[in-house]
Amino acid sequence: MNELPQQLANGLALGALYGLIAIGYTMVYGIVQLINFAHGEIFMIGGFGALTTYIWLPSGTSLLVAIPLMIIGGAIASVAVATAAERFAYRPLRGAPRLAPLITAIGLSIALQQLIWGFYPGAKSAKSFPEFTGEAFKIFDNLAIQQADAFVLILAPLCMLGLGLFVSKSRSGRAMQATAQDPDTAKLMGINTDRIIVMAFAIGAAFAAVAAVAYGLDKGQINFEMGFILGLKAFTAAVLGGIGNIYGAMVGGIVLGLAEAMSIAYIADIPGMQQLGGGAWSNVWAFVLLIVVLLVRPQGLLGERVADRA
Repeated sequence: MNELPQQLANGLALGALYGLIAIGYTMVYGIVQLINFAHGEIFMIGGFGALTTYIWLPSGTSLLVAIPLMIIGGAIASVAVATAAERFAYRPLRGAPRLAPLITAIGLSIALQQLIWGFYPGAKSAKSFPEFTGEAFKIFDNLAIQQADAFVLILAPLCMLGLGLFVSKSRSGRAMQATAQDPDTAKLMGINTDRIIVMAFAIGAAFAAVAAVAYGLDKGQINFEMGFILGLKAFTAAVLGGIGNIYGAMVGGIVLGLAEAMSIAYIADIPGMQQLGGGAWSNVWAFVLLIVVLLVRPQGLLGERVADRA
């Protein structure tokens, strides 16, 4: 039990990271009913964009100065790829059966991985990423929060709350809600639905870039494959929280992160469960949690029952 506060902090930080990525899934699905399986690679490209920005900075630049610039550089790369994918890969298939854009998303995911692997210098192996070098924040004797964890724990709620206010209060946000509810009627009311859909892709990509910077700062490296498993976990978080719900994506991420942290720390200590604990089984328990929740509440934790659009 002495480890519980530390494991809770670890789970919250991991969950906040999942939540930031999951928002991209939930925004796109909420508006165009598309599961963008290439979003994990958008996250990965944000990491490489941030690393490129850092490499271009003058030697000796303080990390506190570099991080905002890295976020901007990563967001530019992620948003550019996401909006290009929407325009050239998804928009032509908007009226097609749902299986067509789904398969396109999977193909795009593989293509983006291979593009980075083949053309980014040195990307065939993990690339070093700048990381915090200071000491962890000691709160209690049994609780220390690493600087990278504090970074994501502060930034993720701010991003989520800012997006929530944007969607509920701004003119563009209300246009997003109208497009999500009924795109045909939204068009008749003068809303440029194409612009709204591009905006959803761009916002989700920008959040993924923020998550990529947080991930790199924590791990100290990035690689071209990192988007696959993290994208899958983020999609799981979005479904767990109620896909289409911004706050649900973050809640789902937090629940998933806590479940992983607790499973790593405690399941191996349960008599008879020694073979089912540890980091190797964390992914398994995350998906077991998803199945259990969906059996009880198929719409997710914060999702609402709504009729499918015709």
